[in-house]
Amino acid sequence: MNEARSAIAPRVLIIAPHGSYRTFAYIAAAERLGMQALIASEGKHSIISAYAQGLHVDFADISTAIQRIMAAAQQAPIVGVIGTDDGATELASHIAQQLGLPHNHPSAVQIARRKDLARAALDLYQVSKPTHRVIELTQPLDVQIKGLQYPVVVKPIALSASRGVIRADNPPQLVIAIDRIAQMLNRMSDLEPLTQQRLLIEEFIDGQEVAIEGMLSQGRLSILAIFDKPEPLNGPYFEESYYITPSRWPDSVQQNIFDVVAQACAAYGLSEGPIHAECRVNDRGVFILEVAARTIGGMCAKLLRFSTGYSLEELVLSHAMGKSLPQQTMDDAAGVLMIPIPKAGMLKRVEGLLAAQRVPFIEEIDIQVREGHELVPLPEGASYLGFIFARAPTPEQAEQALREAHGLLHFVVDPIWKLVKAVNA
Repeated sequence: MNEARSAIAPRVLIIAPHGSYRTFAYIAAAERLGMQALIASEGKHSIISAYAQGLHVDFADISTAIQRIMAAAQQAPIVGVIGTDDGATELASHIAQQLGLPHNHPSAVQIARRKDLARAALDLYQVSKPTHRVIELTQPLDVQIKGLQYPVVVKPIALSASRGVIRADNPPQLVIAIDRIAQMLNRMSDLEPLTQQRLLIEEFIDGQEVAIEGMLSQGRLSILAIFDKPEPLNGPYFEESYYITPSRWPDSVQQNIFDVVAQACAAYGLSEGPIHAECRVNDRGVFILEVAARTIGGMCAKLLRFSTGYSLEELVLSHAMGKSLPQQTMDDAAGVLMIPIPKAGMLKRVEGLLAAQRVPFIEEIDIQVREGHELVPLPEGASYLGFIFARAPTPEQAEQALREAHGLLHFVVDPIWKLVKAVNA
């Protein structure tokens, strides 16, 4: 964008954790829409210019961050605000509220970020979900886990992407899982104390998972896509893998999914902007697992190329400015595989990449982890090896292409030997 054009282009604020997958997709979308993108992040010393040259704020100090961003808004108007990830959405809602732009109320965003608050809201509005129990790690466990019906799933109250989520089939497994999650949370110094001390335990819901991408406008939900997850997610960990759209569920089930997700949004108090939801579907109905006040995670938004020619990020940016773009569905089927981490260790090399790229209907293979980097699988891990994207005439063809391409890849992983301090007998 040249200087003359940038001087008159409307400016959108993108609040993003440093290293977010989503940031550059939003920057590119802003460029296509003729906007300036101002990044607010914690990346003051980043080598990436978009972060280094933007506003530098502390997400944990919301009041100071608001003051800094509002001062920047006085210098040049901001016409839209986006929070790219869970850690940025609450600050984004405060800023949009201050600027009088379309937004969710900050309390609604907090509910969407906190699984304990979300479950309480769903209970209050009688939205179908797993039965649950909140436990405090600072209190004795025996009484808190007494009387549970197994299997259960235990999870942190404020992490995403299945991080720290473990299934337990009996009390001994549950105690081990709780201890493992507690140790993981203790190592995460950036968490608020409450989120390190509280866990959610809920019943395991059998059935198939689906993911929903939607857009809220004045409380009305529009579904952009329903993704099937054809791999069974039965634990003990719940690593995401295949997302395929359009959904192959019958229209009646898809309508039920829409209804339950809309009810959950209303229960949280969400009214504006993108939502990403996760549900379980079985013979008993549709059960809410999560509803986040943001778009789909990782690089998966690449799947949503609408027949209007707009990307998901362009739809979100336009909505944040109080404008609307056509939201017609896609013309074809698409799928993504979030490449699972096969085992812990150091990635030595990836073999078979060229053969996998030649598979019919494969559009792109993006390996995110570079050679020599450590791989950490779930439940402690927070990233994927990479992404495989497919586009095909049917969902079945897209899924088959992803499976074939993944089968041709071989990840060579070396063990990492860590020194352990000897203890004298």
